[in-house]
Amino acid sequence: MEAKTKDLWVFIETNEDGSAKNVGIELLTPGKELAAKQGGKLVAVVIGKAVDSAVKTVSEHGADQVIAVDGDAFKSYSTDAYAIALTTLITKYGPTSMLIGATNNGRDLGPRVSCRLKTGLTADCTQLGIDDETGNVVWTRPAFGGNLMARIMCPDHRPQLGTVRPGVFKKSEPGEAKAEVINETVAVTKEQIRTEVVEIINDMAGEVVNLEEADIIVTGGGGVGGPEGFAPVRELAEALGATVGASRAAVDAGWIQHAHQVGQTGKTVAPKLYIACGVSGAIQHLAGMSGSDCIVAINKDPDAPIFDVADYGVVGDLFQVLPVLTEAIKKRQ
Repeated sequence: MEAKTKDLWVFIETNEDGSAKNVGIELLTPGKELAAKQGGKLVAVVIGKAVDSAVKTVSEHGADQVIAVDGDAFKSYSTDAYAIALTTLITKYGPTSMLIGATNNGRDLGPRVSCRLKTGLTADCTQLGIDDETGNVVWTRPAFGGNLMARIMCPDHRPQLGTVRPGVFKKSEPGEAKAEVINETVAVTKEQIRTEVVEIINDMAGEVVNLEEADIIVTGGGGVGGPEGFAPVRELAEALGATVGASRAAVDAGWIQHAHQVGQTGKTVAPKLYIACGVSGAIQHLAGMSGSDCIVAINKDPDAPIFDVADYGVVGDLFQVLPVLTEAIKKRQ
């Protein structure tokens, strides 16, 4: 299809209570810059049930316009309902490009929409830009296991679509809500929805794993030495109210589930505090956490690359350092 506007859209995922998930708010930050370079508006697309809270939030975070679809069919995410809604809106308004968070839902939704619109999709992007000569979006993503970065453009079809990793961009500070709000109704019948959400489980073996929205992450690397080595990592995380992360080395060794993995082949995160325990700091891991506000590294190798990005470094055995640190934190509580 041809673009009808120069606008850039950001898909805003919503929770069941109608609030906006962090990933969509984060994408408004690069979206504002890209929209300005394209000469169009930044439009937030909110789909869900009782989404007034999400609409207000994205308006406060810089959206020029909000298109809201509110209905019972959209309370829980389903591939069919959301693909129908988003395809309908894109066909009607014709944006030139759109950003979708590379979450489980976004990675499911993006390809469905791109296929229906017969356009391209660049998945799992970590950088965004505009090509000066053509005005096309330049989508940058890891390739070949994260060993090189591919720059991709979609010159012939519109809209240009891409999924972007959560945690890559920072949320802007909220301001006055000035966005124009357009309420749209998209009819979706029960017959069109071929799946049903029976139950949503947010934990693994009783442990919540939500790295993208965690304020504090304590990560264990190859230096923990085995599954039992994560015990002091978990104890520190519990004392801090943090989420447990892991490097690829620890996951590949089978010491912890992949849901905990941070890095180019795991989750990209940007918490307020990131504590790396026994993590050497391979370039693929650094790419997934270097945007953290404060990085603390604990490693007995003084030459470990993790110290190059750390704000604070402790050269020492994590099995000696972590229990002391955990005890000190507990005493202050």
